[in-house]
Amino acid sequence: MQNKQRTFYVCKNCAFESARWLGQCPSCGEWNTFQEDETVIISKKLGSGSFGSKHSKSVSNIQKINLASVISNPPKRFSTNISEFDRVLGGGFVPGQTILLSGEPGIGKSTILTSIAKHIKNKVLYVCGEESIDQIKLRVLRMGYKGENLEMLQETDVLNIVTAIESDLEDKPAVIIVDSVQTLYSDEFSGIAGSMTQVRGCALILTTLAKNLGIPMVLVGHVTKEGVAAGPKILEHIVDTVLYLEGDSQHLYRILRTTKNRFGPVSEVGIFEMRETGLEEVSNPSDLFLGQRMQNSPGSAVTVVMEGYRPILFEIQALTVKTAFGYPRRTTSGFNANRLQVLIAILEKRCGLNLSSHDVYLSVAGGFKVNEYAVDLAVCAAIASALKDQPIKEKTAFFGECGLNGEIRKVPHQEKRIKEAKKLGYTNVISSEKTTSISQALSMSLQAGKRASD
Repeated sequence: MQNKQRTFYVCKNCAFESARWLGQCPSCGEWNTFQEDETVIISKKLGSGSFGSKHSKSVSNIQKINLASVISNPPKRFSTNISEFDRVLGGGFVPGQTILLSGEPGIGKSTILTSIAKHIKNKVLYVCGEESIDQIKLRVLRMGYKGENLEMLQETDVLNIVTAIESDLEDKPAVIIVDSVQTLYSDEFSGIAGSMTQVRGCALILTTLAKNLGIPMVLVGHVTKEGVAAGPKILEHIVDTVLYLEGDSQHLYRILRTTKNRFGPVSEVGIFEMRETGLEEVSNPSDLFLGQRMQNSPGSAVTVVMEGYRPILFEIQALTVKTAFGYPRRTTSGFNANRLQVLIAILEKRCGLNLSSHDVYLSVAGGFKVNEYAVDLAVCAAIASALKDQPIKEKTAFFGECGLNGEIRKVPHQEKRIKEAKKLGYTNVISSEKTTSISQALSMSLQAGKRASD
């Protein structure tokens, strides 16, 4: 058996592999995303020689198992004592589970992990590759946490980390936190720390360690300037769960979203609020997001968005002003700009609203981003309300996809959305169940003849 190295190239956006460098990825279509990677190829000469005989001998010991005979037991979890974090995990940590936590710089990744250590009473091992122990101590004190159960390991050599953990198995930690995986390296792999080869190799070693010892491990991952986790597809294939901490750093609220989970539901979310003492969970986000909404204000509409399996009410704000140039502006915050262009075209063609001479500004209050088409009807109502300077009737909420023919189309989880809206006092819920026409929905919701100055 002879070892040899082969160099190939991997797309950092979708993990597509190529034997040579390509300017454009044939899988995802992105440009200049290929990075050089190396792997060790084991050449096998089967059928003859000493290796062939050893191989056939080992194959004889392999047994096939009938799936019907396997007894499946639910994984034994233990809670983080933070209900919003347990929600996205599917009920808590699973022994041996490896979790990738990603997010933009300064969004609160280290803060939320420190909160987990604070709420878990058992021993937690914190491998700090980016921050010094003094920096972490300052954050811990700011959060009102002494860190009695927090054991620090300032090391970046992954083999030294493994040795330190295995040398004290009698008092092994309940959770291991690695902040971050991009700072780790090993002499067993080529490249510098943070390269694709190092990141993947170190993640494989730590994942194997977590599963062998039955200890949950959280790996913190960087996000590139394009807004994706560095080497995301490479790490997503290795770990069990992928979490993204999202939100606007200028606002207080954060969304923890799961995009992969081998031990629980996918697309579940948790809501947190950034405070001086750290990230605090939000038990009733709908009530919080609408707490500062002005009554009888033109251009304000309430919608119901499904974040995972949870319905949440958001405020959509719109502002229309006479354009000072020949081409009207369309500016959005938290909503897709291309989708806004489509909805404006529908309002002009199907509802008779003249927006060609008006700038349109649209915002999702609170700094969040909404992507589902169920927000379409609320966006149309907010724009129409702003253009006519007429507020929307009180206790009115909207959801529904707007078609190009001016119809309102059905969206998933309508019953859940209606129930959540009515629970918060929105008795007039306009959706495809109430009307199928956008123009009719607008006439039903606007306060006829009432202006903002009234």
